[in-house]
Amino acid sequence: MASLARAALVLLLLLPYAARADNSQKDTGEAWRQTDRCAHEAFQKYPDYTPQSNAKREAARRACLRDHHLPAPGSAAVPPQDGDKL
Repeated sequence: MASLARAALVLLLLLPYAARADNSQKDTGEAWRQTDRCAHEAFQKYPDYTPQSNAKREAARRACLRDHHLPAPGSAAVPPQDGDKL
């Protein structure tokens, strides 16, 4: 009976350690939060939905991502040319 109580005590003491996130999970969460902050700040600077404002907003978002050493999308967001209407 004492060994069962001792085993339960050990499990209770180790339980908080099993529920902790490791550093890579914490870093990933922080990177997503900073990415969201960059998008929000860019939207506050350029809130209009004109092609010029969209381009400036995307440039500001990418600059923020670069400043925080976060990956940016591989291709630039370029509006379609006059002849390439959707």
